Amino acid sequence: MNKNIIAVLFLLIGINQVKSQDVEQIAIGTKHVLHSNILDEDREYWVNLPESYLKAEVSYKKYPILIILDGNVHFKPITGMVNYMSSDSYRSWKIPEMIIVGIQNIDRRRDYTPDKVVTVRENNTGGGEAFLSFLEDELIPELDKKYRTEPYRILFGHSLGGLLAVHAYMKEETLFNAFIAVDPSFGTWDEETMDKKLDAVTEQSFERFIYIATANWGKRNIRNRDRHVRLYEALNSKCEGKFPAKLEYFENENHGSVPPIAFYNGISSIFEDYGISYRDVESKEQLTQHFKSLSQRLSWNFSPPESLVNRIGYRMLRSRNENEKSKALAFFILNTENFPSSFNAFDSLGETYESLGDNKKAIENYKKSLELNPNNEHAKMRIESLGNNE
Repeated sequence: MNKNIIAVLFLLIGINQVKSQDVEQIAIGTKHVLHSNILDEDREYWVNLPESYLKAEVSYKKYPILIILDGNVHFKPITGMVNYMSSDSYRSWKIPEMIIVGIQNIDRRRDYTPDKVVTVRENNTGGGEAFLSFLEDELIPELDKKYRTEPYRILFGHSLGGLLAVHAYMKEETLFNAFIAVDPSFGTWDEETMDKKLDAVTEQSFERFIYIATANWGKRNIRNRDRHVRLYEALNSKCEGKFPAKLEYFENENHGSVPPIAFYNGISSIFEDYGISYRDVESKEQLTQHFKSLSQRLSWNFSPPESLVNRIGYRMLRSRNENEKSKALAFFILNTENFPSSFNAFDSLGETYESLGDNKKAIENYKKSLELNPNNEHAKMRIESLGNNE
């Protein structure tokens, strides 16, 4: 048979095999529907769970929530960024893992405008308060019930969504702890309206973090930037201490292109210094003070991540320096204090005591690890080995 014909036949067979193979979907989230009594309609939202969420060994772990307005547009790119910035697989650890929730639009002009806009023609603006009530009184309780959530919540909004995020930040009471407002549309807030809102701001707002991004609007740029700068400076002047906020201008981005880069910078600003390198930590006191300062800035208690402390501990434990080895113990004890439901924390502490020659304490911690996870074969093996050596 002609070699060319054989080659063509193999090619056709290969094509048919490719066509016949099952195509497996890559899922980045799940769709859900919640009926809102407040809005009198069904609302769809998408959820992405962190990489570690379904791992049995960390089933005790709880996660902050990131709620994304205009989720149909921003959910996919933001999900990719958050997972990359927080996942153990990539070891960037710039931010904590979090549950991402994207709200799908029905009528953004209605839902994202806090105030009624008076126009010649009838309009349905001014539903922002009702929409925030839906988020805080219906959606967040639903998420808290369905998932292992930490009550630290971030609201992301762009354009009119950014306007609603700023409005929520300026309220005396809100369930949100931090805000990313990307190029918020302040066109409906004239000076008088903005002044009234600024006059009503209380100290509670300054216990939250807000990041505001402003884009280049070309010929209309000065007007747009002026509104953002005016708001930021007025808030800064009202804050008695250091203003927990950041305003950033993007010269090379327009209103439509700015959201991805602004989100990255915004979430990085909120969690600035969260991603300390395990190589830069020299003592438990340094690490705990580092996260104490972060917690004070964000008005929420963020413990040093278990994986970070573990890496620091093992780095010291495997050092040839005896002083370093002795310091490792304090880090592994810290993990058991911060994560008392972690079998791995107690397993590592047992390994540390064993390495330091304290077999009694090693067995105690291996047993505690085994109580938390009866399938921990390493703990079983070490208990048996150390028991036979006594």
